[in-house]
Amino acid sequence: MKINKFVIGGLLILGAVVFLIWTSTAATSEYFLTIDELKAKGSEVTGRNLRVSGAVIGDTIQYDPQTLTLTFEVAHVPGDQALIADEGGLAEALHQAVLDPTRSRLKIVYVGPKPDLLRHEAQAIVTGKLGEDGIFYADELLLKCPTKYEEAVPEQAASN
Repeated sequence: MKINKFVIGGLLILGAVVFLIWTSTAATSEYFLTIDELKAKGSEVTGRNLRVSGAVIGDTIQYDPQTLTLTFEVAHVPGDQALIADEGGLAEALHQAVLDPTRSRLKIVYVGPKPDLLRHEAQAIVTGKLGEDGIFYADELLLKCPTKYEEAVPEQAASN
């Protein structure tokens, strides 16, 4: 009889631990989507934690230093590395994305200091939520400028 109590108690504790892990993982999970995928899912992903990547369209950048509100648009860049390689690498894929008016675009709103790397054709990776209004409200903003790093690689390789 004592063994049954320990087995039942152990199973209850194990069940509680599994439940806590599952609920905390579900609450903090993020979906990484391209702009086309985000547009296709529509209201299904509204209000969820998301991570989206795109090419910054330079002439849409607006910054209000009083409220620290930054708004800009990003154009769709393929999420598949093979497609990016087919376009000639990341820098060329970003360039083509910005030039092509038929690609999906997404308006981003971010509150915080304006990053130095925010410029035309930079890759923006934003974490936040899609609002009911179709605007992406970013909590976190990461920018990559691929041309800056591509030029530095040969010098680094030559010094080794």
